[in-house]
Amino acid sequence: MPKLEDEAVQHTTALGPLIGLTREDIFGAVAVLLRETASNPARLMRHGQDMGSEMIKILSGKSDLAPNPKDKRFTDPAWRYNPFMRAGAQYYLAVQKGMAAWLDELELDELERDRARFISTIVIDSLAPTNTLAGNPTAQKRLIDSGGLSLIKGLKNAYQDIVHNKGMVSQVDKRPFKLGENIATSQGAVVLRTEMMELIHYGPTTESVHAIPQLTIPPQINKMYINDLSPEKSVVKYQLDNGIQTFVISWKNPVKDQGHWDMADYVRSCREAIDAVAEITRSKSVNISAGCSGGQTAAVLASQMASDKDVRLGALTLMVCVLHPKQNDIEAGSLISANGLALARKRADKAGIVKGDDLARGFAWLRPNDLIWNYVINNYLLGEDPPAFDVLFWNADATNLSASLMGDFLTLFETLAFTKRGEVEMAGHQIDLSKVKSDLFILGGVTDHITPWKATYRSTQLFGSKDVTYLLSQSGHMQAILNPPGNPKAKYFVRKGSKKLPPTADEWITGAEEVAGSWWPFWMEWLQKRSGNLVPAPVATGNEQYSPLDPAPGRYVMEPC
Repeated sequence: MPKLEDEAVQHTTALGPLIGLTREDIFGAVAVLLRETASNPARLMRHGQDMGSEMIKILSGKSDLAPNPKDKRFTDPAWRYNPFMRAGAQYYLAVQKGMAAWLDELELDELERDRARFISTIVIDSLAPTNTLAGNPTAQKRLIDSGGLSLIKGLKNAYQDIVHNKGMVSQVDKRPFKLGENIATSQGAVVLRTEMMELIHYGPTTESVHAIPQLTIPPQINKMYINDLSPEKSVVKYQLDNGIQTFVISWKNPVKDQGHWDMADYVRSCREAIDAVAEITRSKSVNISAGCSGGQTAAVLASQMASDKDVRLGALTLMVCVLHPKQNDIEAGSLISANGLALARKRADKAGIVKGDDLARGFAWLRPNDLIWNYVINNYLLGEDPPAFDVLFWNADATNLSASLMGDFLTLFETLAFTKRGEVEMAGHQIDLSKVKSDLFILGGVTDHITPWKATYRSTQLFGSKDVTYLLSQSGHMQAILNPPGNPKAKYFVRKGSKKLPPTADEWITGAEEVAGSWWPFWMEWLQKRSGNLVPAPVATGNEQYSPLDPAPGRYVMEPC
């Protein structure tokens, strides 16, 4: 996989966009910086003098500032051997160094300092010389070698983004992909369609199947076919090939009039899906798998079913999902405030929905190096097409978020509802995960910056389950899930044979075993043990009550944002 694609996949909005982050919080962080700057003119003067001294060293060729060897922006040899380019890089590095030193001396509390560093990093990254044609030697060489064609193509790419991508730089070439043809190709059918969701039943690929089926609850913020991108990395196909009766919910993309859909509505839809799955398979229990915001939904569902004494919930798998968040878990967490959360609610309520494009745009500007400037250089300065990659195609296929559901997600964040026992009401009951006794499998990713693995580990302490397995994949957010057998670099960490897990992630990792290869076979063995005996595979999808409506992946995934 080319480097740009690999980097992009690690930084998709994926399953956990930042909600509740407002411009007022960002401007507030800037205001604190300006206030502290003005409060001590002598300090500002001293740092100005230090910066001036460094500039003199750069002009005289005596500066020893050099880019970090791991900084991919400065890998071109011209940054080392061309004196003008070297000086340009050193000017930028001097600003970067001076800003860091200045922030270290400001009289800020820990939260204010984190906010200041986050904001300053975004600003400084935007000033990198590599973001311009005049300051990018690789782009200049491409311009000369192509006889100016790279500039023409770059201008064309920029025009296309302004006209067709709402002014945002494209992260993927969508042209090669078509749903149902080379994306989401597993055979199946929609067997239930409601206002909110479609239930897809995938056809078996084995002669016998396990009696207990598996229902996947996807996030409401991305489309369900992340579970079935391609035959090589399809969780759906892997389940089918291992005898698991596989069902997946496909959420409808809400519009303004559907902004009232809340967690109670989504949980009710999940229970409708369980009713259908149980009826079709004649099973008394249904295993559940879910990721990120779908995992939060599954947790509320599990709590509600336990409260209702509904014993149909089988084994529960939660992937890259945080149920016990802390403000410093993510890089932008320091910018989230109570005022920001309240404003986010009001704006969402007024609009009815939070548009998928707005979520993606906001997330991109919080990681501009990875999600904006990388593509500005590739698409505009070098005149290259963005990568044609299935994960990025899925990531760009944005969905809206209903205002009421966003409000419920914010409530879960603010109240730490999953850590309480019967103190927070949602979906018509008091949330209490200690009543959930299902066998539990929880997945985290070592390099996941969206749902950091130590945050996902906290979920192991919330449930009343006696059998809990935590597995840590050597991957980022999306690769933690899409990690099929065959990758020679794949590995994971797990505590085998241990059902009682220690209270903290640091304690867990000291006793974890490193295992080479994909984690899928380990999970599948775990799942099969909890999926009942083998029975003859059904000859068709659905049944008389739930007859097939449309072929997979259904209609709802086709709806644009």
